[in-house]
Amino acid sequence: MPAESNRNSASPSLRYVSSEEIDERKFVVALARGLDLLRAFRPGETLLGNRDLVERTGLPKATVNRLAYTLTTLGYLRFDEPAGKYALDTGVLSLGFTLLAGTDTLELARPHMRALAREIGAAVSLGCRDGLDMIYLETIRSETALTLGLAPGSRLSMLTSSMGRAYLAVQEPAAREALFDELGKTEDAARVASARRAIDDFARDGCCCYSFREWHDDVNAIAAPFRDLRNGRWLVLSSSGPASSMSEAFFRETIGPKLKALAARLA
Repeated sequence: MPAESNRNSASPSLRYVSSEEIDERKFVVALARGLDLLRAFRPGETLLGNRDLVERTGLPKATVNRLAYTLTTLGYLRFDEPAGKYALDTGVLSLGFTLLAGTDTLELARPHMRALAREIGAAVSLGCRDGLDMIYLETIRSETALTLGLAPGSRLSMLTSSMGRAYLAVQEPAAREALFDELGKTEDAARVASARRAIDDFARDGCCCYSFREWHDDVNAIAAPFRDLRNGRWLVLSSSGPASSMSEAFFRETIGPKLKALAARLA
């Protein structure tokens, strides 16, 4: 089968990566499909059945069955007999802990994030790119106020989240356009246009991207990226809170400068 046909048949995997980044000679379709199955689980979910996995991955039922059996045998999934469904197993957990344990910047950032969350009364998070999404590595919630914040492992849209927009803003123009091309294949044109405007804000305001009521109707957020020189990748700090009690002006004028300063220190 030609390489292009192979890639098309594995299209669920490709939503996590720009086609510009794929070397077709090295791309292993079976592995990509197996990872798709693991990515089908979302934070807070415990069990998924075959039908759930088929719907979320777009893979044939027979393929899902074979992949699930393989991943169960290797310890990445566990089959719950009474429920007749699959759960993530310790193999996935060990990979996650290995990643976090190797992120020195996360250990350095935590006390500063905790202090900032307490000072501004909003959640402060650290994340990085995961394909065409952003994934949370840590979230510190304010101890003094009711704040929002997703748990580590949660994914956000690169287009509607402040974290994703900040990541896009610091990419080289060609790489950024390649990402926009991939995102535009599955996302609404209005979201793409809004993200582009946010990147213009970044260029104007310096190191901050905003998402006001776009990811969620009652969530305002701001983000500042920085280069993790230890691992050679971009990380993003973000802060979020209820739009009903934390205005856009508060995020722009109060939280933004503090978040930018913290990003500069961590870099």
